[in-house]
Amino acid sequence: MTSQVAAGPFDAKAFLKSLPGHPGVYRMLNAQGEVLYVGKARHLKKRVSSYFRSSGMSDKTQALMNQMRAMEYTVTNTETEALILEFHLIQEHKPRYNILLRDDKSYPYLHLSKEDFPRLSLHRGPQRAAGRYFGPYPSAWAVRDSLNLLQKLFRVRQCEDSFFRGRSRPCLQYQIKRCTAPCVGLIDKAAYQRDVHDTVLFLEGRSSQVIDDWVARMEQAAAALDYEQAASYRDQIANLRRVQERQYVSGERGDLDIVACVARNGVGCVQVFFIRAGRNLGNKTYFPEGSDMDTAETLTAFLTQYYLSREVPAEILVNQPPEDADLLAQVLSEQVKRTILLTHKVRGERARWLALAVTNAEQALDARLASKAGIAQRLLALQEALQQDELPSRMECFDISHTLGEATVASCVVFDGEGPCKSDYRRFNIEGIEPGDDYGAMRQALTRRYTRLKQGEARLPDILFIDGGRGQLSTAHQVLDELQIGDITLVGIAKGEGRKPGLERLFLPGRDTPLILPAHSPALHLIQQIRDEAHRFAITAHRQRRGKARTTSVLEGIAGMGPKRRQQLLKQFGGLREVARAGVEDLTKVKGISKQLAQLIYDALHSERG
Repeated sequence: MTSQVAAGPFDAKAFLKSLPGHPGVYRMLNAQGEVLYVGKARHLKKRVSSYFRSSGMSDKTQALMNQMRAMEYTVTNTETEALILEFHLIQEHKPRYNILLRDDKSYPYLHLSKEDFPRLSLHRGPQRAAGRYFGPYPSAWAVRDSLNLLQKLFRVRQCEDSFFRGRSRPCLQYQIKRCTAPCVGLIDKAAYQRDVHDTVLFLEGRSSQVIDDWVARMEQAAAALDYEQAASYRDQIANLRRVQERQYVSGERGDLDIVACVARNGVGCVQVFFIRAGRNLGNKTYFPEGSDMDTAETLTAFLTQYYLSREVPAEILVNQPPEDADLLAQVLSEQVKRTILLTHKVRGERARWLALAVTNAEQALDARLASKAGIAQRLLALQEALQQDELPSRMECFDISHTLGEATVASCVVFDGEGPCKSDYRRFNIEGIEPGDDYGAMRQALTRRYTRLKQGEARLPDILFIDGGRGQLSTAHQVLDELQIGDITLVGIAKGEGRKPGLERLFLPGRDTPLILPAHSPALHLIQQIRDEAHRFAITAHRQRRGKARTTSVLEGIAGMGPKRRQQLLKQFGGLREVARAGVEDLTKVKGISKQLAQLIYDALHSERG
């Protein structure tokens, strides 16, 4: 049954008399008929009456009652029905006084396709394709980290099907031992399926069984005197044991979420750690809107909105008992047709994990409160400008610097949520390209950088900025495709008219027109900061390389070329570049340069250039 009171002077006494003592949901409305708040109650009359007491209400509740002009209520058969109805009404109306979870994006999963040579890949959205899904993961970065790890351990292909079908020779992944090249028949179906089977066992948390199988294979290879293969299994076993030590939660082999909620200064923070098949997949931070000092209320609202709309693990550890914990556990259990446990009293290893979640939540809250006007604001603006699913946590930017093609250097700078990560900066001395070929220099730098990242030198970025327009962006796209690196947002930064700051054009793959952000945009300010840092680092590295080359001339290493002859030669030709362009006959025209010495000079300069 639904009842409504018309807007106008609200007669609380009359309304309370009409309320039944049944479970239900109530809605508070303002003068315009907008829903301000949705709540559920085991006993409607008692719960709603508490809003009209003369004292003891929080500032938030007092502000709500000052704006409330009408109320509606819906009677339900059970409190369970009331909880579910409350959830759907909050999702529909998004009332300003309810705690809202702004997290409408789907979570990433690992997808293992179902075919002769299955592909392992990142997946978002409906799970319609045939095969197995593993997850959810807290972020795309966590999936990429797992994909990189699985490539090292099991070498199951991750390339697109179109790329796989079109190969006539092994790609770079085979050369760096990240794939067994099933595309060109370098591994048969049975052997490949063994790798797929091991991958599934690992993702199911049964890595001990994988190790037992590898030990048996190692012993068989050794008995057959195939010591090279036995050594390969030995190295794989060692790698997998190191992974076990780093990634597995002691004593856990099932699915578990650890949820910690803290609040301070009117801001609430919820930290979720994801344990799947005994593996720690990472954590995710939430700042529910409308949360305040009441952590029990915040936690209850979070758990309801979060788990009624996505996959629920078998157990959820929380740092304090939420309101109506038994009811929530019952509703979640009915939803997934199995028992769901909500636990807050834990000991031993689980208590340490829960304490770690609380520590992470407190640190995230500290950072949120301390950096609202700093880089956090810029990152939020960048996330919105580029329409990212998640807040960028790592960004890289590349720039090229040279002087008329001489001493070409590429720079790579790295930024995270706290600003520049100078220990992760890299410079690349570019060789073997035509002088002034910026595209070739960019291709070489990106290939070298991301080949190393694929091999585990560092984590991949969420966003890759390229100082340049469509041409440089296309080059970067080709390199990432060749290395089979996906789910990285590519952005080309082209200078605007007159090269004036604030007029930059941003090029993104698949977008016909450049994105132009307002000059006052915090997102643009962050992009400018990253671009300028890459430019500074590239110029510094280039000047160092050029200075070193000019202070150690190749002429100094030629027998018979003393200081006077070098000076004479450079004066006659106007510099080393012109000397390098000269032929043997031209060099002999300089006083003191014999034909034999001219040939030595010519050979030295041209071997240096090649």
